[in-house]
Amino acid sequence: MSWHPQFRSSKFRHVYGKAASKDKCYDGVPITLSVHDNHFCAVNPSFLAVVTECAGGGAFLVIPIKQTGKLDPHYPKVCGHKGNVLDIKWNPFNDFVIASCSEDATVKIWDIPNQLLKRNITTPKKELLGHVRRVGLIEWHPTADNILFSSGYDYKIMIWNLDVEDAVLSNPVKILDVHKDVVLSMSFNTDGSLLATACRDRNIRVIDPRAGTVLQEASYKSHRANKVLFLGNMQKLFSTGTSWWNNRQIALWDQNDLSVPLLEEDLDGSSGLLFPIYDSDTHMLYVVGKGDGNIRYYEISPEKPYLNYLMEYRSHLPQKGTGMMPKRGLDVAACEIFRFYKLIPTKSLIEPISMIVPRRSESYQEDIYPLTAAAKPALTAQEWLNGINKGPLLVSLKPGSGAVNSLPQFLGPETFMEATDLSQQEDRQKPSETKDGRKRLKDEEDLPKNKQMCLRNGFDIFECPPPKTENELLHRYFQQQEEIHRLRALVNQKDVQIKQMELELRNLRMDTDSH
Repeated sequence: MSWHPQFRSSKFRHVYGKAASKDKCYDGVPITLSVHDNHFCAVNPSFLAVVTECAGGGAFLVIPIKQTGKLDPHYPKVCGHKGNVLDIKWNPFNDFVIASCSEDATVKIWDIPNQLLKRNITTPKKELLGHVRRVGLIEWHPTADNILFSSGYDYKIMIWNLDVEDAVLSNPVKILDVHKDVVLSMSFNTDGSLLATACRDRNIRVIDPRAGTVLQEASYKSHRANKVLFLGNMQKLFSTGTSWWNNRQIALWDQNDLSVPLLEEDLDGSSGLLFPIYDSDTHMLYVVGKGDGNIRYYEISPEKPYLNYLMEYRSHLPQKGTGMMPKRGLDVAACEIFRFYKLIPTKSLIEPISMIVPRRSESYQEDIYPLTAAAKPALTAQEWLNGINKGPLLVSLKPGSGAVNSLPQFLGPETFMEATDLSQQEDRQKPSETKDGRKRLKDEEDLPKNKQMCLRNGFDIFECPPPKTENELLHRYFQQQEEIHRLRALVNQKDVQIKQMELELRNLRMDTDSH
């Protein structure tokens, strides 16, 4: 079977899951009691959003990602819906915009302030009124800016162009009316030109969203699909569901031929839903079980056996849903390749779980961090609607290679901003590297002569005007703290380089003495 390979070489064979310590968890979070089959959680490098309980309507919490520990029971909520919130999704190109859908048949777009919330947010930035029954799913387009898909219990998928000034939208740019029952899952391919859906009629469909036509449809009776997922550029689909005997089941499909699955396997007899999550950078597939504490993970290959079982993270605490941190929010220094945020309603706890590749070296591991999707759109909304397709813009996760966070940056007290290298105003180029590629140490005595600049968010912190408000003062204070933190790390790095050079000199002396 696919999860018992005898001999196989892979850099991800020994990936393991590591739960965060108690002080790095989010405690006292009133997680929703809804039985709807969704993640109920959305994460980006700035915020953690989770659907919560609220009397007289629906609400969700938006917590700064650094604000771990016990949550204030009176912490402000985002509570503008009249019915229970069923799904929330962050805009992939703006860390301060989030969409939510609800049983009140509306979709709302919210602006989250770039500071700590002090009061409830009740007024949305935009309101989308098109569905006549409750809206269960929303998805942002992966490469086009301000394109949102919503799916309701009226069996329709609506495409919205948010790149307009109107606060209330009632006419979507496109309505996909090709389903005979409720849509349970939506997934885009890499460039967003195709949409895969799983429906309550147990059929999987591949749809051209702009044309509104069904390109492929699977009605394989021995596999009743609940969730479906495009596997990046592999030209394959992955689905989870149940078999004839109500066992939890996974299946792999050729996206151009859905008549028979390429692979079909029963996992266990549990009743909880399976959520598939795919990392197209590492070609790793995670299968998260709802109602249990397990996370199975596989590696996808283009040839048979296609699905290679790696390991299973086990926990005795059952999860109701999970949030996934985008790649630009991971800790590359710890060789973290994925991070889940596990919702544990029995303990009112959100527990981060890091998937780590064990490596001895502390340097950046380029082989496990290929170029990943940037926080910038490749297309405007109108370009995509006009028929243009483009893959996502790519960025390196290597520290110092460029900003990977979407702007503006969160101004909370726990935030550490991205450090940029010191740049000098002099025109002449200083010697930077020796023959063996190691950077020479620069004598700091000429600092008064050659004035240095430290750029943060595009301005020189030594020449900026003095702060005028308390918020600006706090912001400047934390900038200085981060600068101190960065300089300490720089000094430590130089110390390591000095020790390495001393060791090389010692080895050279020993070699010359031996001769």
